[in-house]
Amino acid sequence: MILGVNVDHVATVRQARMTFEPDPVMAATLAILGGADGITVHLREDRRHIQDRDLRLLREIVPVELNLEMAATEEMVGIAIDVKPDLVTIVPEKREELTTEGGLDLQGMKQRLREAVERINAAGIPVSFFINPSITDVDISKDIGAQMVEIHTGHYANARGEARDEELKKVRAAVERARLNGLLANAGHGLTYYNVKPVAAIEGIRGLYIGHSIISRAVLVGIEQAVREMKKLISMK
Repeated sequence: MILGVNVDHVATVRQARMTFEPDPVMAATLAILGGADGITVHLREDRRHIQDRDLRLLREIVPVELNLEMAATEEMVGIAIDVKPDLVTIVPEKREELTTEGGLDLQGMKQRLREAVERINAAGIPVSFFINPSITDVDISKDIGAQMVEIHTGHYANARGEARDEELKKVRAAVERARLNGLLANAGHGLTYYNVKPVAAIEGIRGLYIGHSIISRAVLVGIEQAVREMKKLISMK
């Protein structure tokens, strides 16, 4: 199973002082040494953490999957086509949010998303949609033309008791629907060292994309060790 490590929060610390450290590019190299199968960055329209410079340097040095999370805007589609990451994950984006709060509004954005997918695919880059754990959203993703989906696990991560079990069932059903539709299925958002194992155990998940929890632990034990610990957890069935 792929572990994609999101290094956005390394850049968040850097941008708090508008300086040069800590460098998310250096963090990415250490994450790879720790066993990361991919590096994820979200180039936001407001550039609150990852900068264009980071993305371009990562493209030059990252030997594993480079996943660019981005909104489906004209600017971002152009950057993706120019930089050519290994994977583009289209996510919803609002200026006032602290982090991505849910899956894409696929119905409301259908035409814009279809056009973005066609242009990005034409550059030889596969596209994934960040979606809610919904069978309907999986079906729409297939119809629009995505090759992959990333199932939003935030509701699962925030729930407790029986509610968490119900949310896990939704994630499992969405993954199974993706497989039936011929889509690759990933999962991410809110996953930690304490809640990741039930999601990792879902049959058919291609990869997990985790940022905040790994970077938080890295502050205490170092990023190589933090990645190794997460890799071990998701590999245990």
